[in-house]
Amino acid sequence: MNPNQLTLSNEAEAQRYMVKVYGWMSLALVVTGLVAMYAAASESLVNLIFGNRITFYVLIILELIAVGTLAGLINRMSALMATVIFVAYSALNGLTLSVVFLVFTTESIASTFFITAGTFGVMSIYGYTTKSDLSKWGNLLFMGLMGLIIASIANIFMKSTMIYWVTTYIGVLIFVGLTAYDTQKIKNSNVIGNEGTDEDNKEAIMGALTLYLDFINLFLYLLRIFGRKK
Repeated sequence: MNPNQLTLSNEAEAQRYMVKVYGWMSLALVVTGLVAMYAAASESLVNLIFGNRITFYVLIILELIAVGTLAGLINRMSALMATVIFVAYSALNGLTLSVVFLVFTTESIASTFFITAGTFGVMSIYGYTTKSDLSKWGNLLFMGLMGLIIASIANIFMKSTMIYWVTTYIGVLIFVGLTAYDTQKIKNSNVIGNEGTDEDNKEAIMGALTLYLDFINLFLYLLRIFGRKK
């Protein structure tokens, strides 16, 4: 195989890898959405999740454990186990996010979802195709994310409308940037030559988890802006 053919082969493998990443991410979003809609339509589940703070906090803790397990132990587990944990996490997230369907109108949720999908798509394509090195964004976006988390936690007690809206718009900017940055990072971190192996599948799951979290957070911040409450 000559160098040109090798380059084309590597590019084709990288493209198939990213299709796999987006496929797993899309599956997780579908699972989250379906579970959220089902939970919101079930009075017994609503009472179970939101009628008792302990249940809600247990779900949050289980989500954190699932993400932490994938991030920290994925190299020690099989691809099947990683897949099960990933799908289970997306279902748990659907239970906690069912509150969205209780608070906001269906029309505004749908329109915000399409806005999110469009914004995410544009930035992910940019991150995948750009020749610019986006790694320099990494530290800046991470510091911004840490500041956003701290400000959001502080505002739980301060209840400042100004801080609420400032963090909302900053949150949108941060996750727009992270979408492009993470897409390029996932593309560049793909190991060429291991297609179809357990390692390749686990890499795809971790990439899907990263982009899934970017999408969900971007959606939630945009919902603050475009969402209409019932």
